[in-house]
Formats: sequence, C-alpha cells, structure tokens
Amino acid sequence: MNWQVPRMWEGGDVWILGGGPSVTKEFGIPNEVVQSVVKGTSPPSVYSPYLSRLHDRHVIGINVAYLIGNWIDIVFFGDKGFYLKHQNGLASFPNLRISCLPSMGSNSWVKCLQRDVNHTRGISTSPKLCSWNGNSGAAAISVAAWTGAKRIILLGFDMKLTDSKQHWHNLYGRGEIKDTRKLMQLPFMRHLKGFDQIAKDAKKMKIEILNCSPDSAITEFPRYSLKELLHDNT
Repeated sequence: MNWQVPRMWEGGDVWILGGGPSVTKEFGIPNEVVQSVVKGTSPPSVYSPYLSRLHDRHVIGINVAYLIGNWIDIVFFGDKGFYLKHQNGLASFPNLRISCLPSMGSNSWVKCLQRDVNHTRGISTSPKLCSWNGNSGAAAISVAAWTGAKRIILLGFDMKLTDSKQHWHNLYGRGEIKDTRKLMQLPFMRHLKGFDQIAKDAKKMKIEILNCSPDSAITEFPRYSLKELLHDNT
C-alpha cells in the first residue's frame, strides 16, 4: 500500500549506509573479517560490532545493508533484482522496509512510495513520493529528508571502485572488477547524475548533507572521515 514518510526524526541526524567498500575502511574493520564476508564464509552481521558507534543513531540501510543488524532502523530498496533475491530475508527483517518499486503495492509488509515522475532527480516534492535518481542510495535521501532530518550523513557512497571493488560484500557475485569491458559497464556515471539537484533541493529545505566517504566521486557535499564526524581522537 502507498505510504507517507512520517517526520519521526525531526531535527536530527540520519545516516544512510550504502554499499561502497569505504565503509569497512572508515570503521577500521580488519581485512581478514572483510575477506571472510567477501568470500561468503561469514555473514555481513560480523561487521556489526565494528559499527557499534551507529547502533544508537538513526540509520537507513541500502539493499543488503539490512543483513548487518537489526539496529538498522530502515531498509530501503528500489531495485527489482535485489528484491527478488532477498524477499524472504526482507520479510523477516523486524524494522521498516521502504521501497519505491512500482510492483510493491501489493506487498503488505513493504511501505511503498510512488516515484516522483515530475521530479525524478533531487529530493522528492512530497513525503508520499520518492525521487529515484537512478539508484537506491540517492533515492533514500528523499526518505531521510522527509523524516525531518536536519543533517544527512552518507556512508559508503563511493560511486567508484575502491581497490577494484564495487561493494563491501560480494552478495551480487561481482568480486574484484579489473576487466576493461566490465569497467565500461559500471553504472557510476549514471548514478552520479542526480546529486547536483539533490544538493540544490537540500539547500532549499535547509538540510545539510555530509559525505563520510572521503574518496567519493560525489563532489557536491563536504567530505569528512568518520573520526572527524564522530569527534574521535583515538
């Protein structure tokens, strides 16, 4: 059924946990732990203790980020392929599940937002809508904005390969990408197109967006390390 984002986090920070491999670097997750997840010998939940600084914060997890832990408040997805593969896991996730997939209207456990067809890039014009921006991470910014967030912090929004990797996991079966033909097929340029308008809309809405992916290809927002944002001098 169609839904409207409630202003449940008025004036607060909202962290959006994307899929970029910089997440594991920012949280100092040991390489052997990362490799165990990438190789499939450990579940993504082994990352949870290393992300403990987020456990008491407002967090939207993109796609498979919901597998890290139930402390993630919202799982957001807009990709049909992801949904078809993970629908059983999503059905058992205890917190909010939000999607802008048109086919989700008949699914009672998913909160559905219609795609904002008149504002496809940027932040949606209504809490009942979602600007798709061509990818789930950028689309989730609309959700964060309409919760009443004063500040949105992006994690794992690399929008580029890091150490030949596209994600902090290998659940999509892509592994390291070095083949020239595969590099040409990567969607990063398409995914980046919405951020200019997102920045303009955020400014109008008086929302600050910070990028906690220091080497991100996104240039519209100030970039910080996790230590800087958490004022961690250790």
